[in-house]
Amino acid sequence: MIGPTLFHVSEEAGIAVFVPRPSTVFPSLGSVVWAVAESHLVNYLLPRDCPRVTFCASHDTTDADRRRFNLAGSSRVIVIACDWLERVESAAIYVYELSAMTFTPHDASAGYWLSRAPVVPVRVSQVAHAPHEIRRRGADLRVVERLKPLQDQVVASTLDYSIIRMRNSQR
Repeated sequence: MIGPTLFHVSEEAGIAVFVPRPSTVFPSLGSVVWAVAESHLVNYLLPRDCPRVTFCASHDTTDADRRRFNLAGSSRVIVIACDWLERVESAAIYVYELSAMTFTPHDASAGYWLSRAPVVPVRVSQVAHAPHEIRRRGADLRVVERLKPLQDQVVASTLDYSIIRMRNSQR
């Protein structure tokens, strides 16, 4: 399938080929290479294990939720816990651009795509300061003391959201 440009984000430099691996999140998928669409790339410009709550308005989002979550001026919001801030600020992140040739969509709302074949990156770039790159891409990086209360509020809202790596959250 030929489609949009896709990305894989890693803290590992120099990956020459992405080889399908068993999915730990969705074991029924078997071995796959994960990629994300450019529309959701900003959600992943953090260390892999960093827990985060990400959200944005959708056509169903109420004005009350837009105000409640302070969405004015940001296309997307990424929220991390304060105990991850130092690691986020110092991490080197590598963004691998991938051809969509062997990928199929997995979850459009999350921007996930899967390939069952090995994938050679088209190019790679390094993000030296994730907070700057997140802001440059029009998203708002917020830091809170505890993520769990926000997660519950976002899930109960009318926002479009993605909750990532919360199993690593201490708060």
